[in-house]
Amino acid sequence: MLARQSSVLVSRRIYSLHSQCPSLQKDRVLRLSWCGARCSGFSLPTSKLLSLGCGGAQPKGKNIWFTLKLKASMAGGIDVDGGSTSHKHTNRLAKEHSPYLLQHAHNPVDWYPWGEEAFAKAREEDKPIFLSVGYSTCHWCHVMEVESFENEEIAKLQNEWFVNIKVDREERPDVDKVYMTYVQASQGGGGWPMSVFLTPELKPIVGGTYFPPDDKYGRPGFKTVLKRVREVWESKKDVLRESGKQVVQQLAEATAAVAPSTELTESSVPAQAVTLCANQLSKGFDSKLGGFGGAPKFPRPVEVALMMRNYKRLEQQGKEQYATKALEMALFSLQCMANGGMHDHVGGGFHRYSVDEYWHVPHFEKMLYDNAQLVNVYLDAFAVSKDLTYSYVARDVLDYLIRDMTHPEGGIYSAEDADSAETTSSTKKKEGLFYIWTLQEIEEVLGKEQAQMFIAYYYVKAEGNCDLSRMSDPHGEFGGKNVLIKRSNVDIATKFGKMPEDVSQYLGQCRAKLHAYRSQRPHPHLDDKVIVAWNGLAISAFARASRILLNEPSGVRYEFPVTGCHPKEYLVVAERAAHFIKSKLYNEKTKRLTRSYRNGPSKAPGFLDDYAFLIAGLLDLFECGGDYKWLQWALELQSSQDEQFLDKEGGAYYITPEGDPSILFRMKEDYDGAEPSGNSVAAINLLRLSSLVTGDLAESVHTTAEHLLAVYEQRVKEVAMAVPLLCCAFDSFSVAAKRQIIIAGVRNSPDTDALMTACHAPFDPDRNVILIDESNPEERDFWQSVNSTALAMARKAQDGRALAYVCQNFTCQAPTGDHVALEQLLRQTFTGPKIYSFKAGLVSK
Repeated sequence: MLARQSSVLVSRRIYSLHSQCPSLQKDRVLRLSWCGARCSGFSLPTSKLLSLGCGGAQPKGKNIWFTLKLKASMAGGIDVDGGSTSHKHTNRLAKEHSPYLLQHAHNPVDWYPWGEEAFAKAREEDKPIFLSVGYSTCHWCHVMEVESFENEEIAKLQNEWFVNIKVDREERPDVDKVYMTYVQASQGGGGWPMSVFLTPELKPIVGGTYFPPDDKYGRPGFKTVLKRVREVWESKKDVLRESGKQVVQQLAEATAAVAPSTELTESSVPAQAVTLCANQLSKGFDSKLGGFGGAPKFPRPVEVALMMRNYKRLEQQGKEQYATKALEMALFSLQCMANGGMHDHVGGGFHRYSVDEYWHVPHFEKMLYDNAQLVNVYLDAFAVSKDLTYSYVARDVLDYLIRDMTHPEGGIYSAEDADSAETTSSTKKKEGLFYIWTLQEIEEVLGKEQAQMFIAYYYVKAEGNCDLSRMSDPHGEFGGKNVLIKRSNVDIATKFGKMPEDVSQYLGQCRAKLHAYRSQRPHPHLDDKVIVAWNGLAISAFARASRILLNEPSGVRYEFPVTGCHPKEYLVVAERAAHFIKSKLYNEKTKRLTRSYRNGPSKAPGFLDDYAFLIAGLLDLFECGGDYKWLQWALELQSSQDEQFLDKEGGAYYITPEGDPSILFRMKEDYDGAEPSGNSVAAINLLRLSSLVTGDLAESVHTTAEHLLAVYEQRVKEVAMAVPLLCCAFDSFSVAAKRQIIIAGVRNSPDTDALMTACHAPFDPDRNVILIDESNPEERDFWQSVNSTALAMARKAQDGRALAYVCQNFTCQAPTGDHVALEQLLRQTFTGPKIYSFKAGLVSK
């Protein structure tokens, strides 16, 4: 059973499952728990627990929603910084840095962190391990803690019968992905909290997600599960151990994607990848409310990025009608997301996802990886349309990250929780309390008469506004409460006899007042880990904004929560974040990254995502005007990534480095979900690097990219919509005649800046920008070593002014120092022949 399921379920292949089982496309809970947006749960009948891991027929996993109210504080009075607050219980997690582990430091459960101490105890006492994986801003993780892990009776059973290990999935994604793959393959769904029972040798026995404490709804409670697993362990240890070995072997085989050849076998796949993916996504497009798929709706930025690339490709091919349709789907989806309640209109930024089809009522946690990726697609939308709606949203998110999510030394924090307390004296927390409003509150803050325009604009009602869909508030939890949402069918300016600009200014003043009022409420928990991978995404967003937003027209007015800062300030933020990572989480001697930082570096090493996402951010930082040393570091990191993660024989990258015996198998991942896969980002990085450097280095990284793509040729052909960003990489590979722009000028001088800004004015996913200040001896030496051809071209005008050289298809245009002429040139579509044997990195004079 496991082997059959693993062919479609492992390696996050939920869309492959859907493509083979169309009826499951309506199983919204399966999609929901898979994406990790809500920590929903499922388990198996007690009678079937024995068959799990024993070779018997495995039942099909079912997802069941539990409508539970949180009974106590997620932290329960815990001193999450490990201080001297008095507690009845204290376990080993009190010595950890992870906010999630610290939340459980005073449970009566005798928790261990993932490590040899716990493994040795399990082996010595021959006890099974209970592994619980979650993260600090996970609502259902809090529920299970309150119901089970703070329950003295249940904790006694756990401590007597099991060795209990708690893992922060954000800090240890390697552990999480191994066992999530098992849960997915064996039960047909997954999510957090993830609950897995293991042998002392770390082989899986049985797993699930959330378990209620007692038997309910015809399914076993956590106490029953503990008792049953213990009984089976006592009577069938040898069978469970042998079955666990077989399971691990099957999973390892199922996740071992390889390509014997370093070259693509079918030349048609790269050119067709974006079209295949776009066609599949289009079938699920919601033409009334935006997005690709029904409720619940997730902001999967890679889908929008794919549609934008498809638009560009169709435009280049002269297919204007199809290009317009692709662009409209992307832009309309972004508009609907920005108008919805998933967007925090008062404080900026986006919540995790919407439970209904209107993008209205969200799951209220805010994640850095969502917000950083969304900035980039809104920036692309602005570059294409020049509509300030999109640049405003990008600024809204970036200003939120600066204001609420930035470490004093520059790193960007991970997440804010969905749950918060009603009052400062309350120990009980509930989802969304910090963000929702009553009509009375708004009238009291703004004044009853003055509030009418705001109330009409954001669909505020005395009885509450969570009534747009039956899915918005199925259990009546938001009666009398309002989640602000812009209703596009309300013309406020006409209704109140105001000019549009006056309405905008008034609404901004209202938001500022409400923000000040809201700031006095108990804040949601802040997960202040600085994760390398997610900071890489943020560095990219801030760097690109610093250049693209310079193309906003002068005189634009900004209203709260946008600060209206000069875009160059975003470049400073990007560089501070990069400096933070390099100074605190990078070993200059070993050339290795550490995964995360909180009061010091974590124990976990950097994983593939950390290297790939950071390299991508550094490339954007360099191409948007940052110092050449960021490119130099990116090349250094790429070498380290290849050394640690690259399958040199089979192609593509493993997600974990070698050498950790606690990781049962090394897997490769391709699914582009809420976060893009490390392999997708790595493929694009390699192709970009091959256009920035020359010689053997360019040939090497290009070959590595092609071998990686060869591993996933069949994947794209089968289910392209599961891997949108990987499809973009295939498309980039197919575009032989990439446009390269070499700017020769003094870094940060006005004339150089004007040319750099012109480079980033048009939307062009295939453009490479190389800024060379050849008057800097160290920079000149760097370029001599990695791209002497570009250095030879980088000559300023005789009067010292900066010049731009635009090269494509082995041909370079005459250099120009006129930024207007440069932008016009870059907006012209290249119509020359495609040369598939072209190796990027070659620039002709």
